[in-house]
Amino acid sequence: MTKKILVTNDDGVFSPGLLALISEMRNFGEVYILAPDRNWSGSGHVKTLDRALRVKEFRLEDGSQAFASDGAPSDCVALATLGYFKEKFDYVVSGINIGANLGHDVTYSGTVTAAMEAVIADIPGIAFSLEVPEGFVGPIDFSASAYAVPEVMQNVIKQGIKPEVLMNVNIPYLKKEEIKGFRVTRLGLRVYHSRLDERIDPRNRPYYWIGGEAPTGVPETGTDVGALSEGFISVTPLQLDLTAYRTMSEIDTWVWDDAKSKS
Repeated sequence: MTKKILVTNDDGVFSPGLLALISEMRNFGEVYILAPDRNWSGSGHVKTLDRALRVKEFRLEDGSQAFASDGAPSDCVALATLGYFKEKFDYVVSGINIGANLGHDVTYSGTVTAAMEAVIADIPGIAFSLEVPEGFVGPIDFSASAYAVPEVMQNVIKQGIKPEVLMNVNIPYLKKEEIKGFRVTRLGLRVYHSRLDERIDPRNRPYYWIGGEAPTGVPETGTDVGALSEGFISVTPLQLDLTAYRTMSEIDTWVWDDAKSKS
């Protein structure tokens, strides 16, 4: 039976990364496209409940029929899986993001949280990101992605992944022949250099920009940050259960008001 694959992203429906991903996904099944109508990078896991969501149809550069929503990437996945397409999807694939999503980035990333929304809908989710250098100008080379994406998808389809798990894949910005291979990793430590700029508008009212230099990371062996720094494609399995299990027993020793906790 032909697999049905939903493709989305957070860079917007006209991103070249989306086109690159669509091209690869056509080798694995029937592709449906629902992505944001603008860039939602850094949007995190959003579910829009306080306004209506709109969807428009577009034709992409390769002739693909695509649909774009004014909601976040996670909204796009929710729309698609709740019935917009009237189809049951086998996979939700997000990306290819222009820029890596490493460590703590996964909580901010619209690319990754789109895959999280898929897991909530009980559909395998895979997020792909390409580590394009900060300030890069010119056409982006997706040839390394053409190597990484099918390798990951073939394994996901053949081996399967648990319903509660999503895959976060980061690809170094190297030529295909320069990539050393794949590494299964844990989340690394992302270091942010954020700062707050306070400014005054023409009506003498303050406004604020959260800015700063691009984040860096600690290239520790075994982590996604470390793998990319060494020229490997990083594959990190993630789960939505954020419970700190090792801390539960410690907190359980605290003194609680038993009368109230039992009521």
